[in-house]
Amino acid sequence: MGMQFMLLFSRQGKLRLQKWYNAVTDRVKKKTTRELISLVLARKPKMCSFIEWKDLKIVYKRYASLYFCCAVENSDNELLTLEIIHRYVELLDKYFGSVCELDIIFNFEKAYFMLDEYLLGGEVQESSKKNVLKAIAAQDQLQEESEEPRSLLEEMGLGLT
Repeated sequence: MGMQFMLLFSRQGKLRLQKWYNAVTDRVKKKTTRELISLVLARKPKMCSFIEWKDLKIVYKRYASLYFCCAVENSDNELLTLEIIHRYVELLDKYFGSVCELDIIFNFEKAYFMLDEYLLGGEVQESSKKNVLKAIAAQDQLQEESEEPRSLLEEMGLGLT
């Protein structure tokens, strides 16, 4: 499975999240993103979710007001890519409790972290939703602990016990 990138965008064409697994210049990213968003949004709801584009295969799925769009190699399995998209949406749903566009906008760092726990280098790293959510919970706990106010002595490791 050689995923090139994943894009999340709204029905209005606003990019909400992007993850690139190959080194690409910002100019190429912008051009590609603009092109794909307009291509996907122009398609009718009953049309197939697979598009042959340049030397890649575009696989997309709409969930509520968000489109999840992946570019994979031509030899890759489209149905497996749809399953990867669906699993990511399930992870987001579990974490946010019915994910919506605003969750992605205001908690994009969590959405990125979740994607990084799930996919590594464009390939599935962890297929267990439970394990991914455990890693997210551990990161949340670590973040909460680091945000707790501490005295200067505790910061230096000289806190009273």
